[in-house]
Amino acid sequence: MSLPTFINTVDGYLRLGNKDLLLMAAVASAAAVQAQQRPNIVLFMVDDMGWQDTSVPFWTKPTPLNNTYETPNMERLARQGMRFSGAYASAISSPSRCSLLTGSNAARHRVTNWTFRKDQMTDGEDDLLAPPDWNYNGLCQVEGTPNTFVARSFVDILHSAGYHTIHCGKAHWGAQDTPGESPLHFGFEVNIAGHAAGGPATYLSERNFGYDAEGRPAAQFAIPGLQKYWGSGTFLTEALTQEALSALDKGRQPFFLYMSHYAVHIPIDRDMRFFEKYRRKGLSVKEAAYASLVEGMDKSLGDILDWLERHDQAENTIILFMSDNGGYASGSEWRDEPLFTQNAPLRSGKGSLLEGGIREPMIVRWPGVVEAGSRCDSYFIIEDFFPTILEMAGICRYQVPQTIDGRSFVPLLRGKGGSSKERCLVWNYPHVWGNKGPGIDLNCAIREGDWKLIYSYKTGQKELYNLRHDIGEAHNLAAEQPQLVRRLSRHLGKLLRAMGAQRPTVKATGQPCPWPDEQSKMSDK
Repeated sequence: MSLPTFINTVDGYLRLGNKDLLLMAAVASAAAVQAQQRPNIVLFMVDDMGWQDTSVPFWTKPTPLNNTYETPNMERLARQGMRFSGAYASAISSPSRCSLLTGSNAARHRVTNWTFRKDQMTDGEDDLLAPPDWNYNGLCQVEGTPNTFVARSFVDILHSAGYHTIHCGKAHWGAQDTPGESPLHFGFEVNIAGHAAGGPATYLSERNFGYDAEGRPAAQFAIPGLQKYWGSGTFLTEALTQEALSALDKGRQPFFLYMSHYAVHIPIDRDMRFFEKYRRKGLSVKEAAYASLVEGMDKSLGDILDWLERHDQAENTIILFMSDNGGYASGSEWRDEPLFTQNAPLRSGKGSLLEGGIREPMIVRWPGVVEAGSRCDSYFIIEDFFPTILEMAGICRYQVPQTIDGRSFVPLLRGKGGSSKERCLVWNYPHVWGNKGPGIDLNCAIREGDWKLIYSYKTGQKELYNLRHDIGEAHNLAAEQPQLVRRLSRHLGKLLRAMGAQRPTVKATGQPCPWPDEQSKMSDK
């Protein structure tokens, strides 16, 4: 007589007999067959890549920057898939990445600024306002760590459904020495170089990616786990790509690869495979270095596409290309140096709630579903990736502790989705980042249809733009459209309160700043 088997469950222990075990084996076998039929998924995430940092035009016409950068593999992906002109993220990295992983809007998960050290805020100083007590320790998969948002990631759901899950590159979800620091705690089976830092110390293997000769971190953003490349002359982007391909060579399927490059985040190191070409084009040293970062990232995309074709996986693999916030087209005043890129015709850049800080380059290839060479102008936001990827994987039922704000954009991919005009997108940034520029610091915003309202917590000023006619947000129509301003202010205030959003407080009184529907001041500046 065989002994009974005990299986650990959420609620305790379940005693099973032989018949139960046979039934479970049959269910597991059926699940394995279903998993084999699911598509592979690659999420190719770029750090700080602007809307125009590519030769692929995402506007109605090519721009000078589209004619400057060379990204042939993005062009290749766009020919095979769908370009999106209205893809949005948060203005800063950690809020975007936490929304991606959890499906919750940043106003709800409260990781509204960038994270790094445990129990330490990263806010800049303001003379009048103090930041809220936000979740500066980031995400966590379990209770017990203060100032964290507890959630289950879509990656963990994929893994539970039989996906082999690989993380490569930047994570930036949880602070150092917290459970959320490691991608392995969010459902990834493999973690390559992902940790708490939001950028690389250096892209150069000649500098050991930030480690000293004894193997100790010599910089706060030193990249772990790549010792085999130290001193080899291999650029960080290439090292990460080779490691990702090696993980794919293990052959387990279906797989989910989160190819999350540190590029094109500062420092602007030169990728010498491409640098001199851009100098010959007449770019400055800094501009050429940045362009070389962009093309090195594009080569990585091409290497992954080539791997899929070489292993007969191209037709069974979905690829999503996205950036986590706008391009670094702000901050010259802060850093006392000229800019190395721009987002024009969009205004401003990273850290801003103007379009240059939140609108992203995005492409999706899904063989047999997405029309090749197509374009979609509907808008959506980064938390929408959570339900979308799960629907792509055929996973419709799952349990999570968090509220999912995201909506699947699979209908848009299938060409059956309606317009997004009636949907509202919301941003909340009750912080001082550090850089200077228009639309940066201490504000919130809402987009509804063609209209976008930005509200400053500090000044009470409201800016209203019609994005259909003014994508560069040059004409503030708040004074001309007071009724629309009031309606959008009410809607924004209602949504922020419903999500438990936070506001900065006035230092002199200790009172929170007014919500947008409590403040009637407008500006036509």
